[in-house]
Amino acid sequence: MAPTIDELRVADLPDAWRSVGFELDGDTCAVGDVRIRLAGTDAGRGLTGWSLRDAEGTELDGLVTTESDREPPRGTPAHPNGVTSLDHVVAISSDLDRTVAALKGVGLDLRRIREEPTPAGAPRQAFFRLGSVILEVVQAPEEAIERTDGDRPAFFWGLAFVAPDLDRTVAWLGDRVSEVRDAVQPGRRIATLRRSAGLALPVALITPPLSRAAPSAESGSR
Repeated sequence: MAPTIDELRVADLPDAWRSVGFELDGDTCAVGDVRIRLAGTDAGRGLTGWSLRDAEGTELDGLVTTESDREPPRGTPAHPNGVTSLDHVVAISSDLDRTVAALKGVGLDLRRIREEPTPAGAPRQAFFRLGSVILEVVQAPEEAIERTDGDRPAFFWGLAFVAPDLDRTVAWLGDRVSEVRDAVQPGRRIATLRRSAGLALPVALITPPLSRAAPSAESGSR
């Protein structure tokens, strides 16, 4: 069995996520087949870790990982904001080749490495498939590495959720979200939550892939 995501742990308050249209059960939000546990602002910063099923280890070059054998959530609730699933998780690495080797070493499914810069300046990206979700690992730009005194472990950065009716979602969120724009992946559109939304990590909203049956569904939206 290829590894899949059970749960993401976010250092944020449940009420912050309710305020932007996510339905919660206590401190947990189920989006598609992934759980997001809101562990409170004292739990760290941003996306602090995840649990994986069927991984061959937990050493993922700094990406805090625990093992899980739980079944996916059943009966995912309808979220008022119109989000239906998690599209991708974004991590950043100071050494993409090192991180890719570590992730492949525990059985993650590498789909491809893109040797092209993103609009935000990341020179390379690697895309891993974990069930219905893509892990996008971004090579940090050289200037960012210099600012942080060189090599550091990989770390989680942000999330992107599928919003099939993106215009309705953006209208529902109002001034807490950016305008809709074209994503890097052809045929998809994307918007990002602003800081005024009050979440502890960057969050994007993106339309579904043109073909969910396509062998590579990476977003390339960074």
